Amino acid sequence: MGDKLNNIKEELSDVLELPKEVVLDLPKISLIGKMQLIIENHKGIIEYTPMQIRIASNSGMIKIQGNHLYIKIIVKEEIIITGEIEAFQFIP
Repeated sequence: MGDKLNNIKEELSDVLELPKEVVLDLPKISLIGKMQLIIENHKGIIEYTPMQIRIASNSGMIKIQGNHLYIKIIVKEEIIITGEIEAFQFIP
């Protein structure tokens, strides 16, 4: 049932030209160089150290690795992470 509902939502998103991340409740991840990562539509912090940050989302976990990682801004729908970002991974 969940897959069928997601397919309907995806088709609705295409027909109405709405962003998929909004309709399907998916995270939107933007990387600016190697120094800033913006995650929209998150569900909270799982782990936070200067070398690794893990963020929850409705569709999995986002793992950020690097050095001197710092959460610059955190609000209900957005997290901005700065530092020396070496890698990020989406884990369903």
